[in-house]
Amino acid sequence: MNTVIAFIIIFGALVFFHELGHFIFAKRAGILCREFAIGMGPKVFSYKKGETLYTIRLLPIGGYVRMAGEDPEMAEIKPGYRVGLILDKNEVIEKIILNNKEKYPDARIIEVEYADIEQKLQIKGYEEGEEDILKTFSISRNAYLVENGAETLIAPYDRQFVSKTLGQRTMAIFAGPMMNFVLAFLIFVVIALWQGVPTNEPILGKLTADGMAMQSGLQEGDIVQSIDGGEISTWEDVVEIIRQNPENELEFLVSRNGEEIEIPVTPKAQEVDGTEIGIIGVYNPMEKSPVKSVTYGFKEVYYWTVEIFSMLGKLIVGQFSIDALSGPVGIYESTATVAKSGVMYLMKWAGILSINLGIMNLLPIPALDGGRLMFFAVEALRGKPIDRQKEGMVHFIGFALLMLLMLVVTWNDIQRIFL
Repeated sequence: MNTVIAFIIIFGALVFFHELGHFIFAKRAGILCREFAIGMGPKVFSYKKGETLYTIRLLPIGGYVRMAGEDPEMAEIKPGYRVGLILDKNEVIEKIILNNKEKYPDARIIEVEYADIEQKLQIKGYEEGEEDILKTFSISRNAYLVENGAETLIAPYDRQFVSKTLGQRTMAIFAGPMMNFVLAFLIFVVIALWQGVPTNEPILGKLTADGMAMQSGLQEGDIVQSIDGGEISTWEDVVEIIRQNPENELEFLVSRNGEEIEIPVTPKAQEVDGTEIGIIGVYNPMEKSPVKSVTYGFKEVYYWTVEIFSMLGKLIVGQFSIDALSGPVGIYESTATVAKSGVMYLMKWAGILSINLGIMNLLPIPALDGGRLMFFAVEALRGKPIDRQKEGMVHFIGFALLMLLMLVVTWNDIQRIFL
């Protein structure tokens, strides 16, 4: 149960921050955001505030912000349609009733001659009982279309995604992956503030209960002066000598409470990547500093970004098999393993996953944020956007291929873990 909760919290936070980036910058650009969703599939929970519906959906495999103008807008009102209009005291349309008009006795029935609910915000038509007079009605910018009892806020063209400048659209899409990097940075800063920042001083940090350091008599806070007579000036010096001497006794000269003590320690042998190294069960010394914590956050984000890009490069050149990729099932299993090591390791895992999500979404693959940014780059070079139908078809094909890849990766996870 703890693993399930940890997975939901981590995955939910990653998706929430990603979509929050899209949402904030879309709102800043004046785009109408119809829905802010965490998860996919059927709604589990929904809450309407202002003009946005906030939902949690059943399948924890992503999320989205539904912006007006990204998909085909509301039903077109064609000449000859009979609609009901609910007007305010100034004769401005507040609601357009498309069907079930009998449920709205106050609605004025109009046979439509002309309608524009995006740019001119007008409906022209003949009112029931006055068929010989063509009337023109203005539509409120906050009017609703009512169909089957459901009310949908109209989206004037200047509130649609497609009406915004290239820079505004680019930022609204780029902000999602960007927020994943911001989240990772904040997580690493919190970790550093909580446990401290590793320093390069030759001072012993925490000792493991089963390590040779504790068994030999070393203590946390001991300052290493020399090892086997060789002068020590940094923590890296300590680590290097220990690694190079598995099963070889080393003479530690340490300073403890102003007193110098000699302690023999024999590093235990351990195989790492086919090479035998020595370990004694001691961690870096840690220092708590707000300024260094911020620096540590930037360094960790940079380090893991480089590592993930390196793995992507190996995948492209064939040094890294697709069978090693993980989907939601594999991530859940890894989360279960990491959770056993404690909250700090779980937080670090969340930070790494957040960077990974940000990078994956920036790849120039159709249906992902990076694919959309690629189309914006082409638009910038051409000086005009690519036909929306053609772009939509590319994204549809890309989405289908991504779903196929997800199925393959998930099946590999299931085989590796359960079969």
